[in-house]
Amino acid sequence: MNMDSLLAVARKNFDDLSENPYPGRGIVVGLDVTGHFLVMIYWIMGRGKDSRNRVFNSKGGRLFTEAANPAEMEDPSLIIYNAMQEKVIPAERALGFYVVSNGDQTDTVFEGLSALLHPHYTYLPTCLKERTYEPDKPNNTPRITAVAHLGSDKLRVEFAVLRRSRFDESCERDFFIKEKIPAGLGYYVSTYSWDGNPLPHFRGEPILLPIEGNINQLKDRFWNTLNPDNRVSLAVKFVSLATGKSKLKILNKYEKVATATV
Repeated sequence: MNMDSLLAVARKNFDDLSENPYPGRGIVVGLDVTGHFLVMIYWIMGRGKDSRNRVFNSKGGRLFTEAANPAEMEDPSLIIYNAMQEKVIPAERALGFYVVSNGDQTDTVFEGLSALLHPHYTYLPTCLKERTYEPDKPNNTPRITAVAHLGSDKLRVEFAVLRRSRFDESCERDFFIKEKIPAGLGYYVSTYSWDGNPLPHFRGEPILLPIEGNINQLKDRFWNTLNPDNRVSLAVKFVSLATGKSKLKILNKYEKVATATV
């Protein structure tokens, strides 16, 4: 399939995303239109009180969730976590890895990769072997994770989707590797395929989406395509393939409530 055909498919998929009332949490990883930047996009949505009571914040290359109003947060166990972590290994040019996920498995993968210190193997099956889907019955939300390995201007992306089996309580584990991503395209996974009760899980391979525009344009474009009633926060990270350095942009639906100090 040529680039024009790929773009047509990706744009159709983007239109489908705009019609989806509840894809839940979503991850997109790809290359910008120049081919010079790794792009990582992550968003959260919410129907329940705790899920909506969140904002994104960042420190360095780390993206994390916080309670918008801590006094109203009832159960932070599956709500507050590091969503993005990164590590650049200074001994080699632009060598490092960049993790994004929808839960505390971000730390599981980051710690596992930091110990291994070699970003050119398939490590998500190893890092996530003790993890399963989230214990939030009846939804049993899938854990979705992506890690981008960067070295010598080459990019390799792994995706993982851990979800409850349709037949019993066992965990289905799907892993995907993308080594050749054309500039201006990315791959997408989410927790859910549509709205429902319980929510239907994402299934199948990562979905092709267009990565068109600079970091601010992408931030606005993806935010505007998410359902306005259910979207909560969105972040876009650009990583230079030449230097490994990143920049991050955030959009939050809600403002963080200032806490009193004594």
